[in-house]
Amino acid sequence: MADRYPEIEPYEHGMLGVGDGQSVYWEACGNPDGKPVVVLHGGPGSGCIPGFRRYFDPGAYRIVLFDQRGAGRSLPHASDPATGLHANTTHHLIADIELLREHLRVDRWLVWGISWGSTLALGYAERHPGRVIGIVLASVTMTRPADIDWLYHGVGRFFPEEWTRFRAGAAAAGDGMDLVAAYYRLLHDADPAVRERAARDWCAWEDAVVSLEEGHQPSPRYSDPRFRMAFARIVTHYFHHRAWLEDGQLLRDAGRLAGIPGVLVHGRLDLGGPPDVAWQLARAWPDAELHLVGGGHTGGPDMTDRLIAATDRSAGDFGRSSSPYRGGAWPGSSRRASMRRVGLCRMSGRSSWLSTANPAGSSEAGSPGPRHHRGHSSGFTRRASAVSACQPSRPPAATPSAAAANTAASQ
Repeated sequence: MADRYPEIEPYEHGMLGVGDGQSVYWEACGNPDGKPVVVLHGGPGSGCIPGFRRYFDPGAYRIVLFDQRGAGRSLPHASDPATGLHANTTHHLIADIELLREHLRVDRWLVWGISWGSTLALGYAERHPGRVIGIVLASVTMTRPADIDWLYHGVGRFFPEEWTRFRAGAAAAGDGMDLVAAYYRLLHDADPAVRERAARDWCAWEDAVVSLEEGHQPSPRYSDPRFRMAFARIVTHYFHHRAWLEDGQLLRDAGRLAGIPGVLVHGRLDLGGPPDVAWQLARAWPDAELHLVGGGHTGGPDMTDRLIAATDRSAGDFGRSSSPYRGGAWPGSSRRASMRRVGLCRMSGRSSWLSTANPAGSSEAGSPGPRHHRGHSSGFTRRASAVSACQPSRPPAATPSAAAANTAASQ
């Protein structure tokens, strides 16, 4: 099993004004001169957690994370009922990613998304393919109406008792047919007690759906009233509006990803997001590799193996094989002799991965320009990093519940 990289702190962070009275928290970790990668968290509304930093070699990557509108440390926070959500849509988030890229003076970057973050990654890459070096997705989602219906209705067949409670909680809204719409209304009720009960019931269902996965523990984030309310408000807002995507849009437009290499890692036992979602995407995207692994939505050792193998391979000449940070050890610690190779379930004959961070000739409007590919068996060459010159700065503290969730959480 591939260890995740050691814990690190950001070397810079800030708040980016994105318009509509919104400020988005962002941070950068690792090597300021490394290959840029943007990390897209799940939910929607979960916010980034420190554990996401650990999927990338800090000597090879400039790791950029941000909290999407209304979540985490971004302001105004959606836990406040006075915070309107009219300017919080998929299209706003895609625009925010571009604003952040421009703010950080990044030409092109690797896009890494988990759960809902994979939907956002696909939406961003299909709109701005010239700005994307490659894509790595974990617990793949496309947020189609059928996917939403399955998560809040269909999968209830596996959890009859929990789903009965979830449906009973929606009764106050007078609509037992569309539970997302019912909870959306309850979370906008004038009575704070009604809103709080709805947030608790919603998060209890979210936890139930992953409760059969190995090593499951109730998420500590759902015990935090601030997180719980913001998460429930944002996720019902997005899913009630079908994420402002046409039915099947991301799959239909997968052809726009042609020439962009991708890795899709999905659990065979993901009840909330069945593996055929990732399989359909891989069939429509010839440059994608599909890995169906053991475990469910929240990941496990196999998923960690493949995610780290993907980011190591993408690191190119900043690669893990020469990094002093490899194997979860800091410089001077013992190293593993080699990284275990992982098998691929490829949907095409291609098995290459882009190895350059900013190839010449990229174009936002047209073709991404010339690319250099590295095959699976290629070695990595050593390149001096600037990590030693970085002075970490401590960002605003995340909520205790978010810190406690410093695992491969995928919501």
